[in-house]
This record gives sequence, C-alpha cells and structure tokens, in this order.
Amino acid sequence: MPRKIRELKADLVRAGFWLRLGKGDHTHWTHPLLRGLRVTLAGHDGDDAKRYQEADVREALALLRRAEEEGGVR
Repeated sequence: MPRKIRELKADLVRAGFWLRLGKGDHTHWTHPLLRGLRVTLAGHDGDDAKRYQEADVREALALLRRAEEEGGVR
C-alpha cells in the first residue's frame, strides 16, 4: 500500500527540511546541509504517493544522513 503525501512531508519536516510552496499542489523542500538539492512533491496530503516520490524522499534522507556523518555541507 503506497504511503500518503502527508507522510512523506512529515518525514522531511522531522529531518529538518524547509518548505517552499510552488504552483498549485506542488511543494519544494530544501535542507541547509544539502545545497542544490530540492525535493519536489506534487499532490494533496491525502493522495497516494507515487513510487518516484517515495524514492526521491528516501534518497534525500540518505544524502542528509551522509552529510551529517561527514559534518559538512554538500
């Protein structure tokens, strides 16, 4: 069963990502340790997340963990 968009957003908020609103139902997420990386989520909170959206969030969280371990800005 796919996760909901709201769950992906909650994961990003917990990890310290910042929200920037886009057009329509798009939201853009950035983190100060991950310069140049932006995760874009399209859809309303109750919508099922697409596989690529879940993969994008998972990859961003992995990059953040790596950056925090290295103690630097990417």
